[in-house]
Amino acid sequence: MLERFKVPEKDRVYVSQDRVRAVTEAILRHSGVDGDQAVSSADVLIMNDLRGVESHGVSNGLPRYVAEYNSNKLNPKPEFTITRESKTTMTVDADRALGIHIGPWAMQQAINKAKEFGIGAVAVTNSGHLAGCGYYAMMAADQGMIGHCMTAGGSLSTVPTFGSKPVMGTNPIAWAAPARSMPPFLFDVATTQVANNKISLARRTGAKIEGGWITDLEGEPILEEIDPPNTGDYYLLHIGGTRENGSHKGFGLALMNEIICNELSGYGPGPVHGTPGGHFFQAYDIEAFTDREKFLDDMDDLLKFIVEVPPAKGFDRVLYAGLMEDEDERKRLKEGIPYHREVIEWFESYCAEADIHCDLR
Repeated sequence: MLERFKVPEKDRVYVSQDRVRAVTEAILRHSGVDGDQAVSSADVLIMNDLRGVESHGVSNGLPRYVAEYNSNKLNPKPEFTITRESKTTMTVDADRALGIHIGPWAMQQAINKAKEFGIGAVAVTNSGHLAGCGYYAMMAADQGMIGHCMTAGGSLSTVPTFGSKPVMGTNPIAWAAPARSMPPFLFDVATTQVANNKISLARRTGAKIEGGWITDLEGEPILEEIDPPNTGDYYLLHIGGTRENGSHKGFGLALMNEIICNELSGYGPGPVHGTPGGHFFQAYDIEAFTDREKFLDDMDDLLKFIVEVPPAKGFDRVLYAGLMEDEDERKRLKEGIPYHREVIEWFESYCAEADIHCDLR
């Protein structure tokens, strides 16, 4: 994550992952989520924070989810329905479950199928926000597989190339692959120039927004650096920003994501429905394709080769996706997660009203 999105030192409150995890689980249970599901849901958010993906951790996610439970937009006690299944595939109606509620279960179903048949894929419909895709892809990598995850909704926040009005959300994708001794590969991105949640982080931290990240409400790209606008006052641009810089590539990725998550699942066009759409989880058993031990050695050779590339002038080193996330996780497990003081104040205020024990300072 770019430095501009990180909490300024003066506003940081360091909290151990055990403490914030316990409070997060309690808040989810207070919202009606059963015990085991509260634990697995909280793990998604806390692991995002540990890996430095603060845009999809408790800071932005938990207040939103609590509000959606309180308004009955989400179902805290869903009953998942398998609407179609084969040996390697499954389609599930989530019964308005929060994405972080059904996500770990659905990814594990894909992993279980891959263990038996070499590959597994699960499509999920009728579900809320997934809180990023990387967590689920890493579930497969942690179990010795290659993992893939996508999500596409009907948030209508991103304009297509040459378009003046939004037709899709940020439509994130993630891939993860294990290695033997090197930190695993973990590629987790929105198909937009910047994730919408990072605009929220920028407002909180006082950071600027780069030119070519967003448009005005007429779809005109804003090409100069500006202060982050308020929600509803801008649209997002796909990867590339403008057609000259390749926005059609980001748009194409986002549209393929939409097709797999929504049309393939039978949900139908997310942009047309304008409501929460679908998620897609996939796992590949390495042994079904090649020798697993050779794969792990080859991954080490590949990733070591990349990090040993001499850096260009002005840069310290060459990185690959997943390296900094691994470093952040190790550091934050030791030192605590740096939350913005406003986030801690939200926890304390909510817990005081809900009579939940809150020990975060």
